[in-house]
Amino acid sequence: MPKQHPDPKSTLLKTDGLLNPHPETVTDPLFHTNAFFDARDLAQVKYEMLRRVSDEGQSKAVAAQAFGLSRPTLYQAQRAFNQHGLAGLLPRKRGPKDAHKLSAKVVAALEQQLTKDPKPGAAELAQWLARRFGLSVHPRSIQRALERKKKRQA
Repeated sequence: MPKQHPDPKSTLLKTDGLLNPHPETVTDPLFHTNAFFDARDLAQVKYEMLRRVSDEGQSKAVAAQAFGLSRPTLYQAQRAFNQHGLAGLLPRKRGPKDAHKLSAKVVAALEQQLTKDPKPGAAELAQWLARRFGLSVHPRSIQRALERKKKRQA
């Protein structure tokens, strides 16, 4: 069986976290009769679901089912849209937004330590950070932080 390659739009939607994992569950007629509507585009599906509820008075339960989403998802989308507009329907990066342990100050101290003694490995640097700053940092996190710093300087 030949390997199927996804189309460019699906690839971009997936990269951006907007690919609907179950487009086949969208039963709304517009998504099957009008080429403008794409059931793979999760932001478009959520927006149209909210529009149906808001502008056309469709019940939330019916809208959620027609767009292949749960009612809790509808409520989350509604809250996000009311707070942030269309951007609220786009996925946000989860987790910490910055290096909360390995701040620029700590990475600079690590680099300074490496200029004094270029031989210590990441495990030794982790122990040094624990003694100097009271931080518990995994050695691999130290390696990645130093690699990122080198990449930015290159």
